[in-house]
Amino acid sequence: MSMMNAKATSEGEEEASGMRNETLAESGHSGEVKRGQVILVAYLTAALDLTFLFMQFGIIPYLAKNLGLDSVGFGYLQTTFGVLQLVGGYIFGRFADQFGARAALILSGASGSVFFLLMSLSTSIPLLFLSRLPGVFMHGIPGAQKLITDMTTPSQRADALGKLGLCFGIGMIVGSALGGVLSTKFGIFVPAYVGLVGSLINTLIAVVWIPSQTKPKLNQHVTEHSTSQSGSLFSIREILRLMKFPGVMEVFIVKVLAGLPIGLFMIMFSIISMDFFGLEAVESGYLMSYFGVLQMVVQGLVVGKLTNHCTEMTLLKLSVFVFAGVGLGMALMRTVWHYCIIAVPLVFAFSMLATITDSILTKAVPSSDTGAMLGICASVQPLTRTVGPTIGGVLYKQFGVSSFGYLQLVVNIGLFVYLLKTKISLRETKSQ
Repeated sequence: MSMMNAKATSEGEEEASGMRNETLAESGHSGEVKRGQVILVAYLTAALDLTFLFMQFGIIPYLAKNLGLDSVGFGYLQTTFGVLQLVGGYIFGRFADQFGARAALILSGASGSVFFLLMSLSTSIPLLFLSRLPGVFMHGIPGAQKLITDMTTPSQRADALGKLGLCFGIGMIVGSALGGVLSTKFGIFVPAYVGLVGSLINTLIAVVWIPSQTKPKLNQHVTEHSTSQSGSLFSIREILRLMKFPGVMEVFIVKVLAGLPIGLFMIMFSIISMDFFGLEAVESGYLMSYFGVLQMVVQGLVVGKLTNHCTEMTLLKLSVFVFAGVGLGMALMRTVWHYCIIAVPLVFAFSMLATITDSILTKAVPSSDTGAMLGICASVQPLTRTVGPTIGGVLYKQFGVSSFGYLQLVVNIGLFVYLLKTKISLRETKSQ
């Protein structure tokens, strides 16, 4: 049955791709320009969303401290947000499949507006915890990914998705700096006011500039048929169905495991930067900006060009291999300067893995399920944030910083050998 589904999926994807190309041929230059404008809007909404998100990441520890929340309580606050994002990721993806990318981005923007409104009113610890609730539907990046997936052909997808990394870098640099400046000069709640206004603007952008229908007509019919069959926005059976498509489970496991050790390290980084590297808060901010610049350079100049010349499975193997080398470097590093050198291959591997796995997985499932698949992919990071503090804390306390590197090395060597020996049945395409 799964092979029949896969065959039907493949034929449907090819027919949909053909119809998309046919539509473009009919519409000519104006249609291509329109598609390009919509994709630029996706990048704009993603950059704004990430800017506001990093802005609140920078001030939330200080706001929590001002309200009397200790380190344990702050851990609970972060875990709460992680769990909400984890649960909401798949639901948001199914919502995007059923109601479209435009409706999904409007939902994300509206949720962000409520999030920052409640945050601006958080004069007590219970209100601060309450402000995390809208985070369940704050998924601007999966929404932008869904829009880009709908508007691009499979051969264009990896390059287009990769450029979202530029938005990530911009958001990290601008958001972190803006949050610090606004909270220091004008008060701790001012970034929340800016986030509220910005999220409302983001919602308005989605309403005005994103078309209600972003799929070709054939895909729309498939989506409606899939919706009538699936019904519920959240279904374990639907998740398992997606995982049964050829290659999906294997690639998803690689996606989760390859980045898990470095994810644990990044969760503990605020403590590691103080205890191990001896950095002050300002110096940590500079290091984050350095990461943001690297992210922009790698995603903007490197990932796209490689996807034009190499198959996606080749790039997946390359990212895992580089991750193994990063693990060895982390195991041996002793100073922050060592870490700055290691950060270059780290950002490359991290960016490449995220972009390529998202592209592979959205091509491996029916076009009517790309939103759900992106939602599942988006749940990987919240899952790490949820379990990470406990696992990362034990590793750091019991075995030191080098333990993250050794774990990264062992896991990715195992995954690299697995990818070399296993033939994963996926349709590979080179970007053209």
